[in-house]
Amino acid sequence: MLCNSCGSETEGQPCGVCGAYNVLDRGFVRLVEFMGGDRAVVQAARVSLGQGLKTPERDRRLINYLMKHEHGTPFEHAVFKFHVKAPIFVAREWFRHRIASYNEISQRYTEVKSEFYVPAKLRRPVKGNKQASEVADFPNEEELMGKIRETYTLVYRTYRELLESGVARELARIVLPLGTYTQFYWTVNARSLMNFLRLREAPEAQSEIREYAKVILRIFRERMPWTAEAWESQGRKRP
Repeated sequence: MLCNSCGSETEGQPCGVCGAYNVLDRGFVRLVEFMGGDRAVVQAARVSLGQGLKTPERDRRLINYLMKHEHGTPFEHAVFKFHVKAPIFVAREWFRHRIASYNEISQRYTEVKSEFYVPAKLRRPVKGNKQASEVADFPNEEELMGKIRETYTLVYRTYRELLESGVARELARIVLPLGTYTQFYWTVNARSLMNFLRLREAPEAQSEIREYAKVILRIFRERMPWTAEAWESQGRKRP
């Protein structure tokens, strides 16, 4: 398997070279930087009493207490910075989470690569739920998948023709579809991260963004095991 981030051969997740996790057909999530952690939460909570870290057992109990009683601000002192590659329609859902910092690659300044999302399987809407969908067998699925690929080929050819005719990148990009891959940096504190996961890793979330949320949850559990355990023990409610 090739890493979608650096192109290296990788036998598992994360990539042994750049640390990225492959998501979907061409996307990835990579933790760039991490500051704080469980102990930073404890320090922030105890500063009000002029105190700091104590024993691991007491520190862990404090995190459970904070989570149970919804004292959320101490969790803002642990910060994650991710590099994400995702289809535009996934990124637009992602950017709805406002308490975070984003910087996205600009299609005004860079030429877009021929990288488009093709789902592994097609889905039907769920009756009675305007947002949910489920995998289904389409008798003409191969034909429909072919039409998706053909459309991508056509619009990218048009995009290249516009550029080669001297049209500005900022205008040529208007023909590109929502399935086009984009990249962005996402810096988020642990409190906001838990809110993102509560919504986007839930069963009713759209399948594509849920795949990214699963990777983020794995990283969250690894970097802040006490906080993650406390959050999940409380039913993933918002701290």
